[in-house]
Amino acid sequence: MAEKKTTEVVLPVLEGEEPWTAEEVKEQREELVEELARLEKRIEESEAELAALLSGGNDGAGRDPADVGSSNFERDQEMSLAHNVREMADQLRLALTLFDNGEYGYCEVCGNPIGKGRLQVFPRATLCVTCKQREERR
Repeated sequence: MAEKKTTEVVLPVLEGEEPWTAEEVKEQREELVEELARLEKRIEESEAELAALLSGGNDGAGRDPADVGSSNFERDQEMSLAHNVREMADQLRLALTLFDNGEYGYCEVCGNPIGKGRLQVFPRATLCVTCKQREERR
């Protein structure tokens, strides 16, 4: 029976940063997995809340216009929050895929290291600070 080779994951760092330790790499991946699980739970809760709001009816017949407006605002807000949580979950799934493919920690745009500090604070980052700033200016 062939032995399964275990390869140590090496994550890139910026110049002047300390290299990732094996323990830090393990913790980083665990953080991605745990955060994705938390978000998936929030998505389920948000979808249930939204379903409850939508099943309450939205035709407004016989209801006070202020109540209808309040209900519409609440529904729109819940839909926006649900969308944002889904986007964050998608970013985490992408980060995990990149991690497992050995591409985690490299900027999707320029290919340079994102930086250990940035990834520890924002594990789902797929852009370096420079490219992210450029994207936000557009």
